[in-house]
Amino acid sequence: MAETLAAGGGTAKSSTTAGARAACRPADPRRLARRRRRRLAIVFVLPALLLLGALVVYPVVFSVGRSLFDADGDRFVGVGNYAAIAHDPATLKAIRNSTIWVVVAPLLLTGLGLMLAVLTEKVRWATAFKLVLFLPMAVSFLAAGIVFRLAYEQDPNRGVLNAAVVGVHDAFVDDPAYPTARIREGQGLTGGAGGPYSTEKTVRTGGSVSLGFVGVAPDAIPAGAKAAAAAAPAAADGIGGVVYLDFAPGGAGTPGRVDPGEKGLPGMTVEAVRDGRVAATATAADDGSFRFTGLADGEYTVRLPAANFAAPYQGVNWLGPALVTPAIIGAYLWVWTGFAMVLIGAGLAAIPRDALEAARMDGASEGQIFRRITVPLLAPVLTVVFVTLVINVMKVFDLVYIIAPGPVQEEANVLATRMWLVSFGGGNDQGLGSALSVVLLLLVVPAMVFNIRRFRRSGA
Repeated sequence: MAETLAAGGGTAKSSTTAGARAACRPADPRRLARRRRRRLAIVFVLPALLLLGALVVYPVVFSVGRSLFDADGDRFVGVGNYAAIAHDPATLKAIRNSTIWVVVAPLLLTGLGLMLAVLTEKVRWATAFKLVLFLPMAVSFLAAGIVFRLAYEQDPNRGVLNAAVVGVHDAFVDDPAYPTARIREGQGLTGGAGGPYSTEKTVRTGGSVSLGFVGVAPDAIPAGAKAAAAAAPAAADGIGGVVYLDFAPGGAGTPGRVDPGEKGLPGMTVEAVRDGRVAATATAADDGSFRFTGLADGEYTVRLPAANFAAPYQGVNWLGPALVTPAIIGAYLWVWTGFAMVLIGAGLAAIPRDALEAARMDGASEGQIFRRITVPLLAPVLTVVFVTLVINVMKVFDLVYIIAPGPVQEEANVLATRMWLVSFGGGNDQGLGSALSVVLLLLVVPAMVFNIRRFRRSGA
């Protein structure tokens, strides 16, 4: 037993000695280096984590919590704000518009980018062409919105798009020249504002009639207009007359009579009507005179159709309720087409040319090469571009808010603008606004996760 105790004591003594030696032995340099690197990494990452927490994590958590309270933030309403989203017509319209944006804009941009990337490979000045298309990316959405708000103006004198549309229209269609003309009361004509105007009394064949108008500005009279000719009697089977501006310079003259200095109104369409049917049509000459011929004997009402007094064509109402969303999407395409083209062009440059040359040697057409080789090889790049644009489209705000006029703002709203208007643009309901922001976040997150995973797989 003594021997056992002695042996046990020896073992304890040896263990103590080994521990003391290990404590005195210097630490592993590699382990110390790893520890130092970890501490250094934490020092560098900590500011970024603090900023991330302050600018991203905290607002997200606060918005989720705020969405569970009422507009004042005093009463807990649970999911009441989320239920209100499903019953608010304006919010449902914003969701519909956001869906249109997500479906249309990324598809168009990806298609345009692919087409332009392929075409620029065959252009001699490809670099300059790409630079011009990419320049809108340097313009802020605020500036782009102001530019397109002016371009979409309804007035052709201000909106460049409508100026072009009206120019093309007027080249093929003659618009009425007298939208402001009106009859002088008590001078033998009757009719409401804007026409049609008719003679109060019928005119018998062989007779004549004078049709005087006022309200036509001097600069609205065609340049070829001549001094009005007094109405002369027509042949037995016709009716003669004159359409003129019943206002002489300086206000001289007698109302209802053609006076010196008064001009004819050329181009006016005049009709001879009998029993409710148009028997003949004539057009006023440069001096305003007109003549019907080949009429059956009898009495006729002389009528000037409303088309003579209709407002001139003013172009397309780009910012009206029907077209405001497509118009804003057009502005978005202008800004982002260069981005899609450059990214797809980079992917196109990485395609092995051997496959393309082999296909050409085998007799494949350019269309077949594009469909069966280029597009499949570009599929990863196209997917990344498409998903990136989907994320960006879901957050679009500036263009919609700036381009859409106030009366049609609700027709153009997307989730981001609806969220802002509900919270700060007069609604003052930050509970509902926070719920909208949470919904928007939930819609964006899956696309972001998908994009990040694709980037990681391509990096691996």
